[in-house]
Amino acid sequence: MDMQNYSVVTEFVLLGLCSSQYLQKFFFIFFSGMYMAIILGNLLIVITVISAPNLQSSPMYFLLGNLSFVDMWLASFATPKMIRDFLSDKKIISFGGCMFQIFLFHFAGGAEMVLLVSMAYDRYVAICKPLHYMTMMSRHTCIKLVLISWVIGFLHSISQISFTVNLPYCDPNEVDSFHCDLPQMIKLACMDTYVLGILMISDSGLISVSCFLLVMISYTTILLSVRKRAAGGVVKALSTCSAHIMVVTLFFGPCIFIYLWPFSEFAVDKFLSVFYTVFTPLLNPFIYTLRNKEMKAAMKKVWNRQVSFH
Repeated sequence: MDMQNYSVVTEFVLLGLCSSQYLQKFFFIFFSGMYMAIILGNLLIVITVISAPNLQSSPMYFLLGNLSFVDMWLASFATPKMIRDFLSDKKIISFGGCMFQIFLFHFAGGAEMVLLVSMAYDRYVAICKPLHYMTMMSRHTCIKLVLISWVIGFLHSISQISFTVNLPYCDPNEVDSFHCDLPQMIKLACMDTYVLGILMISDSGLISVSCFLLVMISYTTILLSVRKRAAGGVVKALSTCSAHIMVVTLFFGPCIFIYLWPFSEFAVDKFLSVFYTVFTPLLNPFIYTLRNKEMKAAMKKVWNRQVSFH
């Protein structure tokens, strides 16, 4: 096909989650409440970690605070527009806006994957090597882990956007999702995208699978270590690890499914996207922090301090 015959695409139409007007009104209320809970919950955790000296100096809470910060970005790259689009007849996004969504998503998503690995490693060191915990998880080490997560997220995002921004697009310009992402965009390209799909697998698929395996190895090692020490500790460790594994699976599972089958036509892909853009950022505060007694005590102190100040 002659490249000169391609129409210049300046905007895309997002088909959203559904076409039913009734469901869109319900989703508007539902996801508006979800998004407010995500921002308020994660913001509360960030403020608490910064305000409480004992939490700020703890490697675990330092990483948790950074996770909540990333979660707010991950939930914000597409969710506000999705909520607004539920009340719109035509869901339009500019070419630049679409590329920016892809950049933010893979930046925050890549950073979150590495942070989840760092947190699993932190729990492994705390339980399996408690005598060396403060040495192995020093402040300097924690800062390096957070910086590494951001650097990997940035490099991952740049590699993804470089695939997408220079592709030739032509009609139809409809994206079968509520946000722009590489699997949908390569389907709209006016060229053979088989090689591009393979490159995407080696990038997004590899980082998703490798990070997920590292997290699972860490938690499996923790459970095996606790079982050898005391039978009573297995129940508590299993309760904690199972909750963490559930959230990790909800985040990594859809990512692995979507990016290992880039040429698929699964309609369920856009619904799976909701798990890592909305549900995971909402569950993380509850699973990792709000169930923690020390965190809840620190939140009460911060709240009482604010009330007494006013």
